[in-house]
Amino acid sequence: MSVRNALLTTLGKALSKTSQALNRGNGSTWPGHIALKANPNFVRDILSRSETKIIIVAGTNGKTTTSSLIATALKNNGKSVLQNDSGANLLNGIASTILLHTDDNGRLTQDFAILEVDENALPHVLNQVAPDYLVLLNLFRDQLDRYGEINAIAKKWHDKLATISEKTKLILNADDPQIAYLGVVASKARQSHYFGLNETQKKQTQHAADSVSCPKCGSQLIFAETTFSHLGNWHCKHCGLKRPVVQQDTFANYPLSGAYNKYNTNAAVLVLKQVGLKDAQISEAFRDFKPAFGRQEIITYQNRNVQIFLSKNPTSFNQSFATIKELGATTLLLVLNDRIPDGRDVSWIWDTDLTGIEKFQQIIIAGDRVYDMALRVKYEDYKCYKTYEKLGDAIAEGIQNVDEKETLYILPTYSAMLESRKILTGKKIL
Repeated sequence: MSVRNALLTTLGKALSKTSQALNRGNGSTWPGHIALKANPNFVRDILSRSETKIIIVAGTNGKTTTSSLIATALKNNGKSVLQNDSGANLLNGIASTILLHTDDNGRLTQDFAILEVDENALPHVLNQVAPDYLVLLNLFRDQLDRYGEINAIAKKWHDKLATISEKTKLILNADDPQIAYLGVVASKARQSHYFGLNETQKKQTQHAADSVSCPKCGSQLIFAETTFSHLGNWHCKHCGLKRPVVQQDTFANYPLSGAYNKYNTNAAVLVLKQVGLKDAQISEAFRDFKPAFGRQEIITYQNRNVQIFLSKNPTSFNQSFATIKELGATTLLLVLNDRIPDGRDVSWIWDTDLTGIEKFQQIIIAGDRVYDMALRVKYEDYKCYKTYEKLGDAIAEGIQNVDEKETLYILPTYSAMLESRKILTGKKIL
């Protein structure tokens, strides 16, 4: 290892420990930010000296859960794993994760590195990292003010995949037209493997569906069946493009509720089979699975259970809302922020599906854009809601409204999820 990288590694580890000691987060971004400033090829340099297998997981929704599922199964089957499980999924977060897991000689010695990557940052990360497995989950509208429409992200991915090593195996969602097409046009020398979901809910795409045009010719796609949004069994009558043959569409043991988590599970299972695990090994490992922070995580607070469902765009909100209705929720806290991690444009709330809202005894609303969300709820002719400008007051109200046998469900945007967890646990993540 070069003297420069050795110094950067030593400095980064010291910075992370100091941040944790002061309860200022776990130091998951600044060490990498500094390392990349001093050496833009820091990540590539470290990985070039390692035999660690790299798994990258990218997509709009489900990155953290899918990564955690893969990590859980690998660890339970005797493999050593590192991952950016704090959610720092830009290049500086990737650099920090790698830096903090090196040994005294500046090498990674783990069997696997599982790296979740922000969809817009994926091309930049692939400039530095040549993954053994690249898992692409889905593309939905998310933070339009930052990322633009999903066609723009898909184009960046398409262009970048044409340049990466052919050793990379693609693990793709066959039910998402934009994702599936990446495998269709991939080099024949590259291996593409597909997951999907053998469970249909609707015969037509939903109002908030995003990919309804053929990624090859631009014609309107035909959906024989859908699971949610634009995911399902699709084809194009004009050019003949259709959903690829799926290798993994069902599993015996789904550890989390909701159709969207079945997709995450099927993606994880397909990766795990590719690395050599058997169904029985995977299923047994999933019995011990604990949700990642904010992704159906249950926190005990003042002798009450609080369950957090990260809901950061129309699709994730709609799926979270549908899932908590199935779980029999009576009290719900909605927290809408418009900070940088959330996206400044909150107009997406008008694409949410609040069918069945009358089943809730009370809805509490908070966040930076509390009154925007309150107006959205009011338009459903729902009157049993309360608004709070301070999140702590909203959580206190929610706790008072559930007894020991009930759960307070929170549907927050990303920064609101972090803020909620800090109140509930007394600790920061980032």
